[in-house]
Amino acid sequence: MALIETESLILKSYNLAEADKIVVLFTRDHGVVRGVAKGAKRLKSKFGSGLEPFTTVRVEYFQKEAVELVSIQKVELVKSYFSAASDPDFLHKFTYLADLLVAFSPPHDPNEKLYRMTKACLETADADRVALLAVGVYFELWLLRLAGLLPDWSACVECRRPIADGETADLTSNFHLICSNCRRSRSSRTVESGHRDMFTSARQLSPSEFARANADRDGELSELSRILKSIISQAVGREVANERVGGFAKSI
Repeated sequence: MALIETESLILKSYNLAEADKIVVLFTRDHGVVRGVAKGAKRLKSKFGSGLEPFTTVRVEYFQKEAVELVSIQKVELVKSYFSAASDPDFLHKFTYLADLLVAFSPPHDPNEKLYRMTKACLETADADRVALLAVGVYFELWLLRLAGLLPDWSACVECRRPIADGETADLTSNFHLICSNCRRSRSSRTVESGHRDMFTSARQLSPSEFARANADRDGELSELSRILKSIISQAVGREVANERVGGFAKSI
């Protein structure tokens, strides 16, 4: 049995029996980990408020070989997002992003780049709630990129001619681009130059820089997010959950 200490983001928790919780952690050094926090529901729990969603903690847990659930021993609060998480839009957005993270991350598979990206997205949205839409698009793009599922939007999938600035291209069924010269029939979905600019810039900017660069472009961000959610849905084999936007349920 190994005692492991690492920094972690709390993604979610579930009730277990009368006093315990199952907690889903995204750790810096060991990826997504599920563990049991015994006594976490008691009023005088040693975990305090350290198991709230989207909290950054130093966590200690015991891990047995060939046992999926670890035993959480201690959490030390590093940074909380209690105020932000009281905003329903923030809570809904990051609950959705946490679900994506779990769906794309094999248990106990470390991915420090993904960990740092997730923390940066949390910090950006905490500092500026208006940036939630841009942060969500940024996260979706990077999640697909790190999973090797982001298509190449720089050139036509048929003739390999680079898509010119200002050119509109059609989106194929497997989410690549096809130029007007190669398409056989008009697609129901097109990709504008602005979408491609966002697609490219997200890979070059931090979440906060991306949000600032795309302020007041909610329409284009929303359309790009719909395309990315279609790619995600195909990858996970199911429709991803609806998101709450501006207080209303919005179908994706």
